[in-house]
Amino acid sequence: MLQLDFITMEWMQRALWLAVDQRAAEEEPERQPTEDFAYHRPVLQSEVLGLLKPKPGLLIVDGTCGGGGHTEALLQSGADVLALDQDPDAVAHVSDQLSHFGRRLIVRQANFRHADSVLDELGLGRIGGALLDLGVSSRQLENAQRGFSFVRNGPLDMRMDPRTKLTAAKIVNEYGEEELTRLFRELGEEPAARRIASLIVKMRRTSPFRETLPLARAIEKLIGRHGRHHPATQAFQALRMEVNDELAALEGALRVLTTRLAPGGRIAVISFHSLEDRIVKTFFRDRSQEWVDKPEWPEPRRNPDYDLELVTPKPVEPSDDEQRANPRSRSAKLRAAQKI
Repeated sequence: MLQLDFITMEWMQRALWLAVDQRAAEEEPERQPTEDFAYHRPVLQSEVLGLLKPKPGLLIVDGTCGGGGHTEALLQSGADVLALDQDPDAVAHVSDQLSHFGRRLIVRQANFRHADSVLDELGLGRIGGALLDLGVSSRQLENAQRGFSFVRNGPLDMRMDPRTKLTAAKIVNEYGEEELTRLFRELGEEPAARRIASLIVKMRRTSPFRETLPLARAIEKLIGRHGRHHPATQAFQALRMEVNDELAALEGALRVLTTRLAPGGRIAVISFHSLEDRIVKTFFRDRSQEWVDKPEWPEPRRNPDYDLELVTPKPVEPSDDEQRANPRSRSAKLRAAQKI
């Protein structure tokens, strides 16, 4: 408890000079969530608040602030928030929409795997909590120019951070057939991975892929449409994950944020993909076992990485009501752990 109090003091001491980079606080009461946030509904919001237990003086890192829904809820609960996102559009949106929280909010453009560097830059040590929402925001999906959509035409881009060099077009037009097959099979869990890869390699010889709809329609023609699930969904998911190095970024963020947690601080992660959920589950499990035993060892050994206690032995999933109101929440899984 003393360490969390120290965090509060440290945060308040830094607030004055951190405010140079923030918009001035407006002289108005804290508002209810704005209409603009409707473009991306925060998933499992009440469950997140129940697990992270935000309160005045507690500093929480929202590593994926996106549309700002979770960030706003944490701020309204009294916590201070360091909001990160690699998408400059999200950073600008949250900075503008939540400026009325003044010095209690700091927003930075950064991938959550680099949270360590941001905290060091700000002169902050321990944190009281962390949240990662790994879903793609509705605004990103619906903005054709970002290249995430297979129903709206736009450049084949898919970069969360426009400063990075790798694009979906580069992958589709330059990766070999075996590389594409592996990509669609492993990241997209696509049964037709090899057929899609072979088609892409054949088609790009005469006309390279530059936009989203030609690729989506080629995949749809190859596989056929069955039910409401668009046949290009998993292939596009795989491309997005490769472009943004999402699995490696998640592994890095889990290590960084867990290390920075103060004793009693909690980390919560919302995943939407089985590979992501597996990484989170494995990380929390491996860090919450005090003793490790292997068949080749004569006896169990103390786990050098033991520093977490599971808060959610099983993942928390959206209620039926939430799934009906927000169909994109259907695959969400929320896991949490506490620093010991």
